[in-house]
Amino acid sequence: MKITQELIIWYSNNKRELPWRNTMNPYYIYLSEIILQQTQVKQGLPYYNAFVKKFPTVFDLANATEHDVLKLWQGLGYYSRARNLHTTAKHVASDLNGVFPDNYKDLIKLKGVGDYTASAIASFAFNKVEAVVDGNVYRVLSRYFGIDTPINSSKGIKEFKHLASTLIDQSNPGEYNQAIMEFGAVQCTPKNPRCSVCPLNTGCMALQKKKVDVLPVKLKKTKVTTKYYNFLVCIDSQNRIMFEKRNKKGIWQNLYQFPLVESEKSLKSTEFHQLDLNNTPLSGLEFDYSLYNEVDVLHKLSHRNLYTKFWIVETKHLPETAIPIDSLKNYPTPILISNFIDAFNFPDL
Repeated sequence: MKITQELIIWYSNNKRELPWRNTMNPYYIYLSEIILQQTQVKQGLPYYNAFVKKFPTVFDLANATEHDVLKLWQGLGYYSRARNLHTTAKHVASDLNGVFPDNYKDLIKLKGVGDYTASAIASFAFNKVEAVVDGNVYRVLSRYFGIDTPINSSKGIKEFKHLASTLIDQSNPGEYNQAIMEFGAVQCTPKNPRCSVCPLNTGCMALQKKKVDVLPVKLKKTKVTTKYYNFLVCIDSQNRIMFEKRNKKGIWQNLYQFPLVESEKSLKSTEFHQLDLNNTPLSGLEFDYSLYNEVDVLHKLSHRNLYTKFWIVETKHLPETAIPIDSLKNYPTPILISNFIDAFNFPDL
């Protein structure tokens, strides 16, 4: 089909030089795909390089502590990806003798690997005929063929997967998959696509019908909730601080934070008394406090907005679980916490 060959030709002349494109090593390809889930290349590339340097083989990653993996991942968000990455590395190293599955059916059984990632690894590392469908592919196909089926509906997922499978180059599936993904990332971009110099513009239905700016169609997102977070930055006279591990399941599972108290609204500096301190390290202690930020730090997640205050609390002696302040940066933290640590003038840090 013309579009297939056009994309491969375009790719050969326009592709970006990226390290995971210069290897057939399934571990490196797997690593890149997990990092690039919900992450742009420019943000993910330094993390990929850091992981390859620190954990050059799947055995190195498997033998690492989760603490070290989460610390290296810090700042990328969606931390379940890092936990799944570590779990899968341990499985491949111990149960599969370090050998990644070479087919879609077995790849998709790996924790954290879905349809797209299994297809990508199978085609990029093993040249299997498996069509990849990511956000870039959805955009290219929906615009070129003028398809308005929502891409995040059950019908749309099946429709686009079938279409992608009919277009894939049977002799060089990996190259074609890379081509259509790169085309969506560089040429057929979400905003301001380069339609005037697009090699597919004569056959593009969205361009002909002036629907480029409305395709692809996506169903409305889940309602975003609002939370008000109050972090208690508790410091004692021995330069120790309270730092807690989040053990409950969630996006920040096994990351560290200051003691947290939620409130029903954003609190002013005079409203500290509204916080319930009964289940915090401050219960029963005498202390002085001040509000670090009068204006909330807004941290946006996919399903909630966090309006955050940091309260600086000083007391004589904290519980024995307190840690030395100079060890703070050794712990993996959400970016919200690490940004505060970088900004605040901690003693001895």
